[in-house]
Amino acid sequence: MNIIKKTMLTFLMAISLGAVSTVALAEDASVSETIVHVEKALEEVNKSDFSAARLHLKAARSASEKISGHDDIVKKANASVIQGQIQSNKGDVKKAAEELNKALVLYKSL
Repeated sequence: MNIIKKTMLTFLMAISLGAVSTVALAEDASVSETIVHVEKALEEVNKSDFSAARLHLKAARSASEKISGHDDIVKKANASVIQGQIQSNKGDVKKAAEELNKALVLYKSL
């Protein structure tokens, strides 16, 4: 009976550790995906290609919704992305780039 209990306990611990590591990997992937899209949007803004930048900014905002934890940093970074999106819609390269750089710094701090 003790062998069965120990085996079940070991099995349950292995499953729970696997689930935790999967969540951590998913969060890292979301942060990386968000950073990549913000960097690509910044490149497009600097080239004054606002339609391509708009697509990357939408993708960055979508990917950032999957980030869990660090809610205050994610909220500030999302606000900067939104402001960058607004400035790029107005055609202001300098201000859009400033906001996107702020967002990159915040996302990279995660």
